[in-house]
Amino acid sequence: MTELTGGSALPQERRVVTAIPGPKSLELQARRTATVAGGVGSVLPVFTTRAGGGVIEDVDGNSLIDFGSGIAVTSVGASAEAVVRRASAQLANFTHTCFMVTPYEGYVEVCEQLAELTPGDHAKKSALFNSGAEAVENAVKIARSYTKRQAVVVFDHGYHGRTNLTMALTAKNMPYKHGFGPFAPEVYRVPVAYGYRWPTGAENCGPEAAAQAIDQITKQVGAENVAAIIIEPVLGEGGFIEPAKGFLPRIAEFAKDNGIVFVADEIQSGFCRTGQWFACEDEGVVPDLITTAKGIAGGMPLAAVTGRAEIMDSAHAGGLGGTYGGNPVACAAALGAIETMRELDLNAKAKRIEEVMKGRLTAMQEKFPVIGDIRGRGAMIAIELVKDPETKAPAPEAAGALAKACHAEGLLVLTCGTYGNVLRFLPPLVIGEDLLNEGLDIIEAAFARL
Repeated sequence: MTELTGGSALPQERRVVTAIPGPKSLELQARRTATVAGGVGSVLPVFTTRAGGGVIEDVDGNSLIDFGSGIAVTSVGASAEAVVRRASAQLANFTHTCFMVTPYEGYVEVCEQLAELTPGDHAKKSALFNSGAEAVENAVKIARSYTKRQAVVVFDHGYHGRTNLTMALTAKNMPYKHGFGPFAPEVYRVPVAYGYRWPTGAENCGPEAAAQAIDQITKQVGAENVAAIIIEPVLGEGGFIEPAKGFLPRIAEFAKDNGIVFVADEIQSGFCRTGQWFACEDEGVVPDLITTAKGIAGGMPLAAVTGRAEIMDSAHAGGLGGTYGGNPVACAAALGAIETMRELDLNAKAKRIEEVMKGRLTAMQEKFPVIGDIRGRGAMIAIELVKDPETKAPAPEAAGALAKACHAEGLLVLTCGTYGNVLRFLPPLVIGEDLLNEGLDIIEAAFARL
């Protein structure tokens, strides 16, 4: 079956013709080992030749079902027609001038789209960068400039990047922080509303966790010293944790009452991934600043900080920027990705993916007690694996074994979680429902074997 899914002319089918990885991938892996730094890992060392819709094709002719989207990047597919068309046209005109030297319309257009799409009807401005970590760093710079304060508050299980400051903001030591310190100062970590593991139960979690976090900020840091509170509205690398209801609005309210800049890190959860343009919309939270990257540009490197105009304008001229920030080809790709999201109503597609996945996974949970929790929204779904449903002891070995079994059958899945025991599913929003169900069949068969 060949579909033009998300603009991809690739046959939308799983095809396993060699062992995975196959001989050509193994040959390339040997070359890679000789020349690529060992600290750069890969989930699955199959070397890609083409990708699009819901599949990835490798050098050996295998076609894998994609439940990763390059870590939530290729939401519109890895070769979406509008992204390719717009980026190709821009590539032929010019690749770079540096927006800080001679500007161009594409950068302005992306900022206009961000002002329209992000939550809140206040006046907004944006600055464009290359990566999620850069966006988070610049959000901190802007918040400090605006408030004239230094402290930054983040949360348990949070992930914000791999630069020195964003490593300090990130909770998990291995592999992100181990051996790389000392880290940036004036960063403080407080509890998050992790319902599945909250001591008094999920129903009490939201208000109790918010009260604990606010108490710690007040006593240990002093609200008057805090420049920014930064949180992922759905925590990504930490395990696709949805903060329990009431938590985000209470933290945002506390920030507002104390002149603190509330930053929503929507790098993984943004751009239709959760069935809304941005995950913070679920509880009506309007952040002061929002950081985006990943899904923004269909696979081209682009990131943004968008926020209240008066906050964004607080940094002095020349204080924000970077040689490649808002590259013209990446901006063109972003406009193509946003066009695709609107035209194909990818928010509705994400909600349908959630309906299919949660239905199938809930049925699996009844058969396989290793599945402790099913959570997430839209096409950002995860299962937490445990050794015992009563004690909830994490089962990272099971997560690793399941991922390996799925990979061998031609299904790309990713793991995550503070305890390494979460399987996360991030299919492209343009994936066909037959491929989605075939991927879930593979997962179910892997559980049965485990």
